[in-house]
Amino acid sequence: MSEGEPRVIACRNRKARHDYHIEEQIEAGIVLSGSEVKSLRLGKANLTDAYAAVRGGQAWLLKVHIDPYEQANRENHFSDRERRLLMHKHEIMRLDGKLRAKGLTLIPLEIYFRGSWAKVNLGLARGKREYDKRHDIAERDSKRELAKIQKRRQQRR
Repeated sequence: MSEGEPRVIACRNRKARHDYHIEEQIEAGIVLSGSEVKSLRLGKANLTDAYAAVRGGQAWLLKVHIDPYEQANRENHFSDRERRLLMHKHEIMRLDGKLRAKGLTLIPLEIYFRGSWAKVNLGLARGKREYDKRHDIAERDSKRELAKIQKRRQQRR
């Protein structure tokens, strides 16, 4: 796959950047069943409490809720099952070392399709304190206020 190929975002973890400092981002493939892919293409997924972990030398995506596909009958999937992530062994070992040593968490930022392949963008994250969150909100509000003032000046000219 080429890097220039468009991404179709299936779902995004909107609270991730509010609750965590993202230090690094990693792309990984996901092992999905057919009904999960169809449900994801409809945008029926939730990443709110999801995280990733390394167990037994493999990376796993946990607590991702993908709604059952309505047209699938007995072949439907269990909505909260653990899903295996597809990564190179050296990437998994590097992540495992960082997760153990620094007290970081691996959280999914978004699930998207690149071509026909489902991918997840993982963030190596450190939790924010309450004062960090308040600071970010104040900074965002001041930028918004500054943009309003600049827009008014442009309209006057």
